Amino acid sequence: MANAFEYSKLFEKNLDLLAVQTLKTGFMDANSGQVKYTGGNEVKIPKLCVQGLGDYSRTGGYVDGSVTLAYETLSMTQDRGRKFLLDAMDVDETNFVTSAGNVMGEFQRTMLVPEIDAYRISKLATMAMDVDGGTQVEYGYKVSATTVIGKIKAAIKAIREAGYDDEIDVLASYDTIGAVEEAALGKLTAVSFSQGGIDTQVPQIDGCPIIAVPSNRMYTAITLYDGSTAGQENGGFIKGTTAKDINFLIVARTSPIAVTKQDKMRIFTPDTYQKANAWSIDYRRYHDIWVMDNKKNSIFVNIKDAK
Repeated sequence: MANAFEYSKLFEKNLDLLAVQTLKTGFMDANSGQVKYTGGNEVKIPKLCVQGLGDYSRTGGYVDGSVTLAYETLSMTQDRGRKFLLDAMDVDETNFVTSAGNVMGEFQRTMLVPEIDAYRISKLATMAMDVDGGTQVEYGYKVSATTVIGKIKAAIKAIREAGYDDEIDVLASYDTIGAVEEAALGKLTAVSFSQGGIDTQVPQIDGCPIIAVPSNRMYTAITLYDGSTAGQENGGFIKGTTAKDINFLIVARTSPIAVTKQDKMRIFTPDTYQKANAWSIDYRRYHDIWVMDNKKNSIFVNIKDAK
């Protein structure tokens, strides 16, 4: 009999790594190292507070200061899953790993990864749009080769002037990337970009990596399908009814705290699964993204539609 537990551990490890490596927003998961996760849908995020400088006294010495480290418990709002059945007549124990690996790999590539990207991008865009004074958003910009580089450079400058000197990343639609390439006439230089243990070379503006994102993930809002209601059987997501199209979104790399956790995968063999003569794979994933209130000015979104 197949060792279903060993199969599940093998898939959990490989699918988690594949998810981070293939997400366009996978670089945001690097910040999850500061998060405490013990299972389920809850995480604990550290909030560090320190006091500023005071005057040094030659008689009294240093002014006392304090450091406060507290953890805020947050819940991952995205709890998504699917059951997959592989008929025993089509898949036996000798080719289960290969067949199931192909199915789960295709599922992650075409369904899971686009949904997580779209969710994260929409959340970040909404945060930028909600900043007081509208300083972190521009509406109604039709991408043009004559102005696009200036628009991106101005947004990068705004984030840097807000005090974010660490790496800044640009998520851009293919139309935006095309306009940038046309404007640069082949003079764009590349910069090293690291994500999920893989280093690649991507184009850059002012030292900021530009990551190309399919337009169907660049929305200010999405609607999630539950997978069971009539008309929603296919699951996944669509563009929200009030959503706007994003040209580009810029964010300081250390600001978003993105977490995606695969719950314990369950695999049942045809001998143990009671409803059909089939292998059954239960797949469940929690995920969410947060930005602390005092860091929302580290995000800038440029939107195609008018306000």
